[in-house]
Amino acid sequence: MNETSRRPRRLSSGPVRHGRLVTSSPVATALKGLAVVAAVALVSVGTITAYAVSSVTSQFSANAVDINNGEAAPAAPPLLSAFEGGFNMLVIGTDNDPNQGDSFGERDATLNDVNILLHVSADHQNAVVVSLPRDLVISHPDCQDPETGETYDAMSAQPLNDAYARGGIACVVNTVSTLTGLSIQYAAATSFDGVIEMTNAVGGVPVCLTAPIFDADSGLDLPAGTSVIEGQMALAFLRNRHGVGDGSDLSRIGSQQQYLSSLMRTMKSADTLSDLGKLYGLAQAAASNIKPSQSLASPDAMVSLALTLKDVDLNNIVFVQYPTVEDPDDPNKVVPAEYLADAMFAKITADQPFTLGADSASTGSTVVADPAATPAAPAPDATAAPDGSTAAPTTAPVEAAPEVIEGLKGQTAAQQTCANPNDN
Repeated sequence: MNETSRRPRRLSSGPVRHGRLVTSSPVATALKGLAVVAAVALVSVGTITAYAVSSVTSQFSANAVDINNGEAAPAAPPLLSAFEGGFNMLVIGTDNDPNQGDSFGERDATLNDVNILLHVSADHQNAVVVSLPRDLVISHPDCQDPETGETYDAMSAQPLNDAYARGGIACVVNTVSTLTGLSIQYAAATSFDGVIEMTNAVGGVPVCLTAPIFDADSGLDLPAGTSVIEGQMALAFLRNRHGVGDGSDLSRIGSQQQYLSSLMRTMKSADTLSDLGKLYGLAQAAASNIKPSQSLASPDAMVSLALTLKDVDLNNIVFVQYPTVEDPDDPNKVVPAEYLADAMFAKITADQPFTLGADSASTGSTVVADPAATPAAPAPDATAAPDGSTAAPTTAPVEAAPEVIEGLKGQTAAQQTCANPNDN
């Protein structure tokens, strides 16, 4: 274990040294683009009826919570136009919901099992989606529950998924912000039921397996090849851990990123975006199952954020796993791999795009490139005229390619991958 991966021990009022963030759990992973997807839904749902939009909005606003921790709220987004500049949004997946009963096992407390940070660049040309592992051991700041007023002291060297119990969404936002050094303007939380209803609303999401998989713990039962999953099976795919990689939560992230990239492609398809029934169902599912921050509760905010993402090229949406190493004190936990986290968050903070290395899609051997994927269309020949003749070469300056950060694990939204089951 090198010294850059030492576990933090002191109480901290500022960011952990590595400077700026993730992983997920069974639940919210499907939600990664959830609040964003709901925003896209509201853009088109507005064409259905004013009553429908009012109904969705009132449901969504009623669940809104304050995440500002005593600081000034972010400025209101522009009306029905794209958000000006960049923004950060945290999507939280919780493992407990008072409405779900004991369908997913008995739980004495609610944990933030999935923690996903979305960063959109100021020019709206790039986006980064960082999954922070639930078992990431870090320092936690002081927190106050905005609903009860109860306060909690700072802690050192505790798992990230302890944050929700110390003040709900606001404390998770405060903890991730302290870790990353980023200001997080928007947040949303959802649970198991939310994942089920959202996948049903879009009509299912295609996922790929290199071999059949059956996992009694999660209920996942799928053949090799591509299947369109929804409902309980989609949740089982996202929750499945023992059937992929080394059976750890980190291995599960690869499958979740495959699902989320496929969800992005599904949402950007003409069939989905032109189907008002699907869009309204998606908005209703979001309104019924998502608890948003107050900054995200208005239809204007949702539409504004959606408009910033709808034209981002899928190749420029990067899903990345927060870099970690094994906790030397507990093999079931992880701590920040600070040198990689520094490199990644330096780019995010500076609003500079980056790309992943050639082995980035092999997260613990969890996913591999889909051999049946449709090849990307070749770039048009800049010297070819419409009639096929050769035109004079362009003199336009060529932009430098984004820097490659070797060692990060993940994929772009454009990449088609397959989950690689283990032999267990």
